[in-house]
Amino acid sequence: MTALMSKPSSMKKLQAEIRRLAGNKALIDEHDIEKLPYLRAVAKETLRLYPPGPLLLPRETTDKCSVNGYEIEGGTMVYINAWAVARDPTRWEDAEEFLPERFLETKSVDVRGQSPEVIPFGFGRRGCPGTGMGMAKIELALANVVYKFDWELPPESKDVDFVARTGLAMHKKNALRLVPNLVL
Repeated sequence: MTALMSKPSSMKKLQAEIRRLAGNKALIDEHDIEKLPYLRAVAKETLRLYPPGPLLLPRETTDKCSVNGYEIEGGTMVYINAWAVARDPTRWEDAEEFLPERFLETKSVDVRGQSPEVIPFGFGRRGCPGTGMGMAKIELALANVVYKFDWELPPESKDVDFVARTGLAMHKKNALRLVPNLVL
């Protein structure tokens, strides 16, 4: 929601897609999600910019190996910085910008652990086993929150705060406070 509130055009585009599909339904359900490509792009872009954990669980090399010209001894503990990988300007144009459209333009990049460009849930055999469920919950919750409500900052807020606390998981330092307006 923080990223969407900072970019009203993306919020409006997402709401239009969801409301067009939903019509007069009470809620969006899991069967609707497949028909909402912009929603899925927003979820992927959010996870690209704000992975739940900035560092993936450490791995230990079993044998000596070479990675990009660096020799790594067997038994070395390796940490993968998912935050930096997803913001690499050599892989992403406008890497620091919230641009959900980038995931509409390419089908080859996926957040489920098959694409090295963005790995919020880890990757390969040791990726998070709950990735599918996590994505479904993120997409379903976001769809319903933006479907029935228009959102605005409270009068005392001037701008969206992006300051995060660092740690094993990324959390906003200050809670996002919004005013919901029910859409009838």
